[in-house]
Amino acid sequence: MADPTRRRGRPRKSVPEAPGTVQALDRALDLLDLLAGAPGLTLSEVAEQAGQPPSTVHRVLHTLALRGMVESDPATQAWNIGPQAFRLGSAFMRRSGIVERARPVLRQLMQHTGETANLGILQGNTVLFVSQVETQETIRAFFPPGTSSPLHASGIGKALLAFGPPRDLRGITQGCGLERFTDKTLTDPTALEADLARIRHCGFSFDDEEKTRGMRCIAAPIFDQSREAIAGISVSGPSHRIAPEYVKTLGAVVVAAAASLTEVMGGTTP
Repeated sequence: MADPTRRRGRPRKSVPEAPGTVQALDRALDLLDLLAGAPGLTLSEVAEQAGQPPSTVHRVLHTLALRGMVESDPATQAWNIGPQAFRLGSAFMRRSGIVERARPVLRQLMQHTGETANLGILQGNTVLFVSQVETQETIRAFFPPGTSSPLHASGIGKALLAFGPPRDLRGITQGCGLERFTDKTLTDPTALEADLARIRHCGFSFDDEEKTRGMRCIAAPIFDQSREAIAGISVSGPSHRIAPEYVKTLGAVVVAAAASLTEVMGGTTP
């Protein structure tokens, strides 16, 4: 039986395919995206969440499996992302070199703060987490590479919004909207803009249980040679360890780490 708490897949398209696209390929990519966000789904669950006929889904998954993009567990009949998809994703992360160069900075940040350190980049209206160094604490935040989070409800996302072009914020508020995840999520554009102004003033963002209850995050942006925010670095952990009285101190540490990575990348902090 499908787990009702799992993220729903992309809904069936209600408009014709865009000119020049390949419908079969588009469907295959839909399924890859679905399995990346909700691994371990059976054929019927994939079909239900993707809004596609089981027979079509079976053919697509079988084709992807032959290329190593997905694989099925013989014991559970559950489908997951395959090793070839990982290889392609790794090639993307190697493109800029930021992942490799960030590892020492993330490690030092984790050791200094005692909390999980994360690296994320902008992907549309979301943050794509591309690297992480976990704390050794039993209770900890976990954002494996490939996980994404809405810009308005994540520390790195708000840091990128604060130091990015104003059109990015307009695109979110006027396009997909500001989805509510907890009672602390900033769903009012005016409240979000006020928070972004504070972030620009102090240099770091604070996710106060806005995406997940009981979890907090502090983040700062990484800049390129043109002084544009291209990525973000953060520490995240349970609220009882990232208490309000420690936010300013942790913020200064995260800002210093982001500045160090900006320098390593040859960028310039505004």
